[in-house]
Amino acid sequence: MRAIKLNGFGEPEVMEWGDAADPVPGHAEVLIEVAAAGVNRADLLQRRGFYPPPPGASEVMGLECSGVIAEVGDGVRDWHVGDRVCALLSGGGYAEKVVVAATQVLPVPDGLDLGAAAALPEAAATVWSNLAMTAGLDAGQLVLIHGGGSGIGTHAIQVAVSRGARVAVTAGSPEKLKRCRELGASVLINYREDDFVAAVRTEGPGADIILDIMGAAYLSRNVEALAPHGRLVVIGMQGGVTAELNLGALLSKWGTIHANNVRNRPATGPNSKAAIITELRHHVWPLIADGTIAPVIHAELPITEAAEAHRLLDSSETFGKVVLNVRDA
Repeated sequence: MRAIKLNGFGEPEVMEWGDAADPVPGHAEVLIEVAAAGVNRADLLQRRGFYPPPPGASEVMGLECSGVIAEVGDGVRDWHVGDRVCALLSGGGYAEKVVVAATQVLPVPDGLDLGAAAALPEAAATVWSNLAMTAGLDAGQLVLIHGGGSGIGTHAIQVAVSRGARVAVTAGSPEKLKRCRELGASVLINYREDDFVAAVRTEGPGADIILDIMGAAYLSRNVEALAPHGRLVVIGMQGGVTAELNLGALLSKWGTIHANNVRNRPATGPNSKAAIITELRHHVWPLIADGTIAPVIHAELPITEAAEAHRLLDSSETFGKVVLNVRDA
């Protein structure tokens, strides 16, 4: 098979499309012939040498894909050769074939093509595991989503609205905020001009849940923006990794801070990837099938243009996901 390999760490040009060893499914695994792969910020970090794959995972980048099952390992009962699927991966998506645990596979939702389906698993798993499973998303809450125009943000807006929550978002341009409103956000905050703490406080005592991609740079202001008993969930560190926390401010809110990622969760057990996938299939996939939630895709590029896809995601131009088309490589 062919795959994107790294000839070092650094700029997008270190990625090369070339020959690689064929993966073989083991017990309780399936082999997917990849049609498309989603591009995530974790991929950019891995390319730069800052986010190595977990032990035992493929060295090839790519945390989600769509395609057709080509082979099933022993012990697999729920999937069959020819099934159209998408999958949450620990790595390996930027390739013609990938092996993944059967418990991390989902059917392609009705009405979606394989390109759109590739944009779902990582964003859906991240959003649901953090907003619903960790933070207790519920109707009537105010949810602040930083980076509303990102792949995570565009999905999170729709999930929160579908659960009856009110949504505040930050984004860096009026155009992005307009599109966030079209997805259901009602409090629109231009982070280049507006104070998000003041903005959420005009809506009441603060945000019940904050989904944060910035990390250190926003920590103290996020705590300030929390409502009593509010939950701050940190899923990214674009604003740095180290910050001083005023515990008194957090205590005064009875607040909690969670920091989570999906890639390093265990495969099975409580709060595992398998548990998240089960929740997605039950709670989110029906909403995708009926059109309540839809993947938002900024661009779909050939896998041979992975460098351009990385540059695009790293710019301020994107709204939603970037997808790599593998099937026509």
